[in-house]
Amino acid sequence: MKFFKKLIRGIVVAFFASTILSVVVLRFVPVFFTPLMFIRCYQQVKEGRELRLSHHWVSLDRISEHMPVAVIASEDANFIKHHGFDFKAIEHAAKRNMKHPEKRKLGASTISQQTAKNVFLWPGRSWLRKGLEVYFTALIELMWSKERIMEVYLNSIETGEGLYGVEAIANENWGLRAEQLSKSQCALIAVTLPNPRRFSSKHPSAYIQKRQQRILREMNYVKKFGAQSGK
Repeated sequence: MKFFKKLIRGIVVAFFASTILSVVVLRFVPVFFTPLMFIRCYQQVKEGRELRLSHHWVSLDRISEHMPVAVIASEDANFIKHHGFDFKAIEHAAKRNMKHPEKRKLGASTISQQTAKNVFLWPGRSWLRKGLEVYFTALIELMWSKERIMEVYLNSIETGEGLYGVEAIANENWGLRAEQLSKSQCALIAVTLPNPRRFSSKHPSAYIQKRQQRILREMNYVKKFGAQSGK
């Protein structure tokens, strides 16, 4: 019995030590690979498709000043204010989903939650994964600045089939670097992020173009972000 208690205690200590260390390290070190990248590569091989993975890390000051504004307007209007979780948005989503169960589920994940999921976890809806997402979100909010969270987010998000990060999609779509993206292009990328393998920012549908225009209007009410705000 003592052996199992020691074993469990050791596992718990190892878990917290390794996860906290990884969050501390990634506060300074670029995130070159994520679990989702490996999962997508495995899926491509399994389905007999061409292996494709394009990811180029760039610092936040080498990304268009419009890109953080676009994702805040599209994904997380209260990103600057909250501490990882937008409880008002969660409450709104819960009420709407209960009132209209026949419609597509409305999510309320913040940019911080999405960053935690992208970097440390795997896709899924289990309670275990959700619990770990809450844990890692709290850690990065505690140990990283908002600028670092945004920088990692913009470099780790899936932006298309085999594409990860803003630099990769800018080059794929328009032959540009991330810092050269226009306000309109940033809005177009942002509105496809909920499902970038279904919605194309290169050949946007009428639906995506309509959403792009809405985000462009909302971007006018979002302040410039982080290092960009001093420009």
